[in-house]
Amino acid sequence: MSANLQEEVHQLHAHICSGLADPARILILYVLAEKSCHVNELATELNLPQPTVSRHLKTLRERGLVISKRDAQYIHYHLADQRVIAALDLLRAVMADNLKEQAQIALAAAQANQST
Repeated sequence: MSANLQEEVHQLHAHICSGLADPARILILYVLAEKSCHVNELATELNLPQPTVSRHLKTLRERGLVISKRDAQYIHYHLADQRVIAALDLLRAVMADNLKEQAQIALAAAQANQST
């Protein structure tokens, strides 16, 4: 394994994966993929306290996943790169496939138990 790959994986984990480590942050990214929002809009949409959303936005901003832009008294947030959503969708598809496979194995095991 190359040293470059190892370094890239460490950077990926430190910057991107740690930003995605909380489900609320992933949901924030999905909302921002649809529209630009300020913190109160996000808090309402996700039914989360505003201080919680602010903390998550700070983490996402520090990792370069969202961009903020001041507009008068509000700070609007938007997704920095749409490819993050594509990557999340791909991971969701992998998870769905894994769950289908596990369900098929469980069904086959249950049918085998019934026939014995």
